[in-house]
Amino acid sequence: MTLADWLAESRDRVRYEGLSTGGYASAQELWAGALGRVGELWNYGESVHEREWDVLLVFDACRVDLMATVARTGEYDLLDGFDPERDAMNSVASRSPEWIAETFDPDRWGERLADVAYVTANPHSREVPDPDALARVDEVWRYGWDDERGVVPPRTMTDRTVATARAHDGPVVAHYMQPHLPFRSLVDDHPEWFSLEATPDGDDPDGAGAPFKTLWRRLRDGEVSREVVWEAYVDNLRWVLDEVATLRSNLDGTAVVTADHANAMGEWWCYGHQTPAPVPAMKRVPWVSFEATDERTFEPTVAADGTDPDDDEVRDRLRNLGYV
Repeated sequence: MTLADWLAESRDRVRYEGLSTGGYASAQELWAGALGRVGELWNYGESVHEREWDVLLVFDACRVDLMATVARTGEYDLLDGFDPERDAMNSVASRSPEWIAETFDPDRWGERLADVAYVTANPHSREVPDPDALARVDEVWRYGWDDERGVVPPRTMTDRTVATARAHDGPVVAHYMQPHLPFRSLVDDHPEWFSLEATPDGDDPDGAGAPFKTLWRRLRDGEVSREVVWEAYVDNLRWVLDEVATLRSNLDGTAVVTADHANAMGEWWCYGHQTPAPVPAMKRVPWVSFEATDERTFEPTVAADGTDPDDDEVRDRLRNLGYV
C-alpha cells in the first residue's frame, strides 16, 4: 500500500466511523504496514519440507494456544499430551499467499514437489508459482464451495484428501480452510460480520454503503469482545478436528496437523494476519504428528465437476474469508 492509498483509506474510515475510531484504525494500519516492511527483510520461519511427513494437514490460520485450549478439554486423542512449546514451529508465512509461494517454490523445492499432490480449499491456490511443478493440484474450492456457509466444509476436504491419497503414490498436502473465518457459530446470528455486501450507512451522503469490515477489524475497534471471537474460533477448530478420526483410519503413513499461519488478536497491536509480518502470533503454528493406517472405513463420493468460477466469484469468496 502506498502512502496515497493509506491517506485515501484513512479519509474514508474517518468519514464512515468518525475521527476516534477511524483515526485509531488508520494508525493501526500504518503500523501494520511498517511491520510488513520488516517482514520483507526478515523471515525466521521454517519450511515444512525440512520436516518428515507423508500427509500434511494444513488447518488454515490455527494458533498454537487455540490448539492448546482444545487439548485441555481431552476431547481428541490426537491432542493427548499436547505441548505448546514442543508441538509447534515457526511458519514461513503470516498469510496464505506467502505460505503457498514459499512452500511450492519450484526453484527451491522442485525435485520434491514433483512427487507432491496439493488438495486445497483455499482460493489462494492461484498463487502456486508453477502448478505443473507438482504431481497434481486439486482445487476443491472451485467445485466444493458451500455458498450458504461461505467456505468449503471440512468433510468435503476430507473426502478429496482420502481419494487423492489412495490414488497418489507420494506426499499429500491437504489445505483445509478451518479454523479460518468465517466462524460457523457466528454466521447465522451476525451475517453482517461476514457479509459480502457493504454495510449500509444511512448517514452516507452519497447513498453508498460503508466499506465491509472483517471480524478482526471489529475486534480491533471494540465492536465485538475477545471472548466472543475466541469461543467461535475454538468452535471452528473443533469443526475440522472432528475429521481427524476419519483421516486417521483412511490414510497411510505419518500425518501431521499444522497451519500455514495463525492470527494475531492484539499482539504487537495486530489483528488477523497480513503479509509479510514478523509477528510471532501470526507465525507460530502447531505441529502435531500421528500415524495413520488406511482401514478403508470411509469411501469418497465427491468428484470434481469441472466448475470454474469467474474472477468476480473468486473475489467474492476471498472477501467471504476476510480478504478485502
